[in-house]
Amino acid sequence: MENLITIRDLSYGFSKNKLILKNVSLSVPKGSVFGFLGANGAGKSTTMKLMLGSIPDENNTIEIFSQKLPELYPDGFQRIGSLIDSPAFYDHLSGWDNLTILSKLRNLPDSECERVLNLVDLWDSRKMKMKKYSLGMKQRLAIAMTLLGNPELLILDEPVNGLDPNGMLEIRELLLKLNKEQGITIFISSHLLQEVEKMVTHLAIISHGAIKFSGSVEELNTHYRHNHMRVGLNNAPQFLQHIPEYYAPQIIDDHTLEITVQSREDIIRLTKKLVVNEAEIFEIKNSAGLEDWFMEITKN
Repeated sequence: MENLITIRDLSYGFSKNKLILKNVSLSVPKGSVFGFLGANGAGKSTTMKLMLGSIPDENNTIEIFSQKLPELYPDGFQRIGSLIDSPAFYDHLSGWDNLTILSKLRNLPDSECERVLNLVDLWDSRKMKMKKYSLGMKQRLAIAMTLLGNPELLILDEPVNGLDPNGMLEIRELLLKLNKEQGITIFISSHLLQEVEKMVTHLAIISHGAIKFSGSVEELNTHYRHNHMRVGLNNAPQFLQHIPEYYAPQIIDDHTLEITVQSREDIIRLTKKLVVNEAEIFEIKNSAGLEDWFMEITKN
């Protein structure tokens, strides 16, 4: 599979003793939705600023469209849409006016503004003043700005940060539509595993400037997804003998068992086994080990 972005052994910092990024290597396949995940301060924004050339990549470790950044920029900016940090708007102007100001600076026709507003479902709100836009609408307009000029690649820094669940859903559906219908490769950073996991095809996890995992979602699930089934029941210790050892059962307390399962069928099988042995079950919880693992490696 062709890679749109390749980073090899990228290190960056104020000195050799104070590195923000430590030998970061990534491969972003063409056509993917790539999640760049990590806690706040892990090095996500710094990496993205290096990718966009706003911080110089002095060792030429980054390639986009199979070109080193000095060869790609400035003309290569026409092929990339980016949103780093918070978008800036003229609040006293309408969404349409904000968009046309940017399009005129890039010598793009007004028809391009109409196209991107329809893509992000803001055409009917184009005449509304920005100060009346909700946070979700502002974020969609910001993404519309990145889509001016039909880019092949979007680089978005925390696009769902601060949004309510409905706003997150709108942005997620929009990005998936852009990826599937427009064929745009999307590189998106976030500290929200559960939200980003719903849309990405590939991901990398960064902690304290170092990559802890990079690959496809399938590869991540194969290596790290072990589900833990917690069963609330009376007299938990006496039922430990009824659970086969390969499920790695553990006593959490007198009323809780934790069991490692691999499938829904495992949960059904074990629940039946406990009931047949007259267990008085009052609660069953199923929690993914992937989220626990992610929280463990990314916590500050």
